[in-house]
Amino acid sequence: MPDVALPDAVANELTVFFASRREQTSRVDKHFADAVRALEAFVLRGGKRVRPSFAWWGWRGAGGDPAGALAPQVLRACAALELIQACALVHDDLMDDSATRRGHPTVHTEFAARHRAAGWGGDAERFGLSAAVLLGDIALAWADDMLRTAALPPEALAEALPFWEAMRTEMLGGQYLDVLTEVRRDETPEAALRIDRFKTAAYTVERPLHMGGALAGASPEVLDSYGRFGADIGVAFQLRDDLLGVFGDPAVTGKPAGDDLSEGKRTLLVALALQRADATDPAAASELRSSLGHELDQRTIERLREMLVELGAVQQVEDKISELTESGLAALTTDAIDPVARHELHRMALAATLRTS
Repeated sequence: MPDVALPDAVANELTVFFASRREQTSRVDKHFADAVRALEAFVLRGGKRVRPSFAWWGWRGAGGDPAGALAPQVLRACAALELIQACALVHDDLMDDSATRRGHPTVHTEFAARHRAAGWGGDAERFGLSAAVLLGDIALAWADDMLRTAALPPEALAEALPFWEAMRTEMLGGQYLDVLTEVRRDETPEAALRIDRFKTAAYTVERPLHMGGALAGASPEVLDSYGRFGADIGVAFQLRDDLLGVFGDPAVTGKPAGDDLSEGKRTLLVALALQRADATDPAAASELRSSLGHELDQRTIERLREMLVELGAVQQVEDKISELTESGLAALTTDAIDPVARHELHRMALAATLRTS
């Protein structure tokens, strides 16, 4: 399979997998099958296929042959990561009460709208919540099914499974830390970075690379390089996402302007701003704290953006992204990684940390 066709190839694998489950879901009930079609549309609608791409290039970097007999099985295993991502997004949108994702209604919002349109009994929002929990659970369960049905050689699968298992635990642990940190009102930069490390970095870059490398029988040296690269680039990826969540163009990001501020997320950006404001401008600290987590009009969003810039938090986050990107790329210097893959991982790192959507 040509490397340049990777995103389309991943989408095709996902399409084939969902088709393989239609008879099973229809046997349960036509309404259940219809709900799963909404999940399928969500998964296939867009996204950059970042996680399968890192897994694929982790495999290539450790000696995987894209023209070899094992390539189709590895591709299917890599594509399964998109179902892990779907679970994370569906549940994260629900916990954050986000209205849109990629320019479309989030899953819980869509199903609440279905409830209202049909005139069903009970509370529409609660139905949307329940549907989103279940569809996110299906995505997580089917990720395991998709990995298993990739028919990888047993010895290769055995090498990759510890990283797959760690990834799922870390992702869910990071998600729990996110909601726990909010209710505990932990505003420290350390707490924000720990969430970034486990909620995003581990399952976005580090573990997919480990998984791909393990499928190719990667050496400890290569796996160590992948770990250092993945942890740093993964956190930088999330920090860029945090900036876009406040300053991004909704037409590009697919989310409302200032959505992270309305949701009250204690990102590193916010933590640094509060830290600086507490020390130099208590009035600004009070204004920022009282605004977070509330529905905000455009004027208030603009004011908060100005504060984040004036307090130096935006530049601090940009500096941290640059620092992590530099240290992450330095981890790839080993000659043990295939040079073509090393070049592609370098490109992907810059694309992930300098992106505008």
